[in-house]
Amino acid sequence: MEWLDILKECAQNITRQVLPLFGTNEANIELGKGAGGDAIKKIDQVAENALIQTLQDRKISCTLISEEAGIKEIGPKPKSFYLTADPLDGTTNATHGLPFIATSIAVSKTPNLKDIQTALVHDIIYNVTYTAERHKETLRNEEKIKPSKTTSLEDAVIGIDFNTLRIQELITHLTPLLQKTKHLRHFGANALELCYVADGTTDAFIDIRGKLRVTDIAAAYLILREAGGIVVTPEGTEIDVPLDPAQRVSFIAAANTPLYENIKAQLALTKH
Repeated sequence: MEWLDILKECAQNITRQVLPLFGTNEANIELGKGAGGDAIKKIDQVAENALIQTLQDRKISCTLISEEAGIKEIGPKPKSFYLTADPLDGTTNATHGLPFIATSIAVSKTPNLKDIQTALVHDIIYNVTYTAERHKETLRNEEKIKPSKTTSLEDAVIGIDFNTLRIQELITHLTPLLQKTKHLRHFGANALELCYVADGTTDAFIDIRGKLRVTDIAAAYLILREAGGIVVTPEGTEIDVPLDPAQRVSFIAAANTPLYENIKAQLALTKH
């Protein structure tokens, strides 16, 4: 089965359905709660419906693991593959008309993050597609990519997700790093931000809130790792978690090991 071709078809169908709603009041209509616990916006539901419809039209058998639908079996042999998706990454951006949104889809034979074999993240607005297969090249619009070689915190462009009600606790942990870093960014779609690390657009991305769902990063996790980057727990271990809509993760992603070590050293200062 040519999974990359299928994922690209899914992404293109999602894009066709999402773009007419982008930045509209209609996109923001709430349709209840998703399996992940957040409110489902109409634009989220449209994206997920487009994904499911594409899989059904192609007669794909898989177990879909998604933020809105939860765990949904598709086809006669749903345990053959597990498809972990965030059909619309960056919902707040989408409802406000901010041009940084993506589709994120990953395929594995078991429901575990470490077993993902094929991944796609598609930038819906700029029509840029990142793809990866285990032990193969990582591509951005069919061109091979690699992370940057930046190692110093002073030179690095680092993304940090600050979206939490526990902002004071988060800032306490991050203060030493913030004092060392000059170029901080957060664009609001975490899968795409990880892909920016993979292709060298940025140098690192940090999310230690314990709030982000594994469905948001499953595809980008493989893309960054296969590109040669680092993505591990804040403690430096492999992110070994089940693929489940309710599973939360924290991580440090970096272009290279020296930069990761510099980031980790600054975070470690808060423990003294």
